[in-house]
Amino acid sequence: MNKIIIIPIIALIFFFIDLYVFQGVKFLLTSAAPATKKWITVAYWSLFVITIAGFFLYHFGNADKMGRILRNFIMVIIFVNYFSKLFAVIFLLVDDLVRGVRWVIRALQNPENPSGLGITRSDFLVKTALVAAAVPFTAMAFGILVGAHDYRIRRRQVFLPNLPHSFDGIKIGQLSDIHSGSFFNKTAVKGGVEMLLKEKPDMIFFTGDLVNNQAEEIKNYIDVFSKVTAPLGVFSTLGNHDYGDYYNWSSEEAKAKNLNNLMNAHKSMGWDLLNNENRKIKQGADEIAIIGVENWGAGRFAKHGRLKEAYQGAEEAPVKLLLSHDPSHWDAEIRPMYEDIDITFSGHTHGFQFGVEIGDIKWSPSQYVYKQWAGLYQDANQYLYVNRGFGYLGFPGRIGMPPEITIIELKKA
Repeated sequence: MNKIIIIPIIALIFFFIDLYVFQGVKFLLTSAAPATKKWITVAYWSLFVITIAGFFLYHFGNADKMGRILRNFIMVIIFVNYFSKLFAVIFLLVDDLVRGVRWVIRALQNPENPSGLGITRSDFLVKTALVAAAVPFTAMAFGILVGAHDYRIRRRQVFLPNLPHSFDGIKIGQLSDIHSGSFFNKTAVKGGVEMLLKEKPDMIFFTGDLVNNQAEEIKNYIDVFSKVTAPLGVFSTLGNHDYGDYYNWSSEEAKAKNLNNLMNAHKSMGWDLLNNENRKIKQGADEIAIIGVENWGAGRFAKHGRLKEAYQGAEEAPVKLLLSHDPSHWDAEIRPMYEDIDITFSGHTHGFQFGVEIGDIKWSPSQYVYKQWAGLYQDANQYLYVNRGFGYLGFPGRIGMPPEITIIELKKA
């Protein structure tokens, strides 16, 4: 359907949601002072006007002049506003259903005077409705203002029997899913990079999704991420978003140029981008192999990765570390076909940017899509680590699933 028709229809639905929720607000203001009623009413409907104006601006405004970050925040404000109010609508509907049933029962008992059977709203259900709306609103607001950049360092030790002595105790830092096009707080991002560097990792892996769609998104952050350095090098690979597959390009040439610009951005930051290739890391007489594949995802995600090609030349390395963006690659191809790849480093899932992790309790909607979605996994002598992501996509925040900086120490078993 043409958006000239569908957008006003959606705006009208938003109006009815606000009108319905406002009935509950009015009920709670029954005994309030007139001035209080006035100001709350003005504030409530002013928010509605601003939200609807933003909604129309998002869909009919000039996207280039508005800017990517402004457009993202308009949609987030709309989503947070009406997603929260849907919870209030549920409880108010329950209240109205209860009132309706009571009215029918009393009307049947007193059919001669049905007009005099007014049933007032339930004070309890109305208050519950507004609390139900406030809880997700508060959580999402906190997730944006605080959770988006609440970087956490997660440390793990992995014991490998075939690890050369020269590499015993080596520290690997991992970042994943930067999604630079979503950032709105450069100072906080710098703080996250400084946290990584304070750990003094011997080498650093970046496992894909530097941008959301366009290479230009990283332009203002080249100076930040070029500081990500390590004595043994920084190695990176591509994620599904890096190819620009989710953007409407003017031509295939423009899309190819975008990918080339993105790969040049890795180079300008001093990162060694591994596109289906490997590198040998030497310390003394010992060496290990770092293998990197382009994105390879089970299901609907693109399969650019060519692990057979990337693996060639690394066969004799006693330890092989693989960078592969999508963790579904581990079960689909890596474990069944390459039993001597010791550890695979992945990202992609973001831990859904929402979940609960308390002690041994770990839950996220991501687990219903991915078997391995966050943290360290082991099968026989092979390991997979799934980083929860440094950035965010879509919703510009995180709730219970903070952005991650991984430090993995390799120890000889």
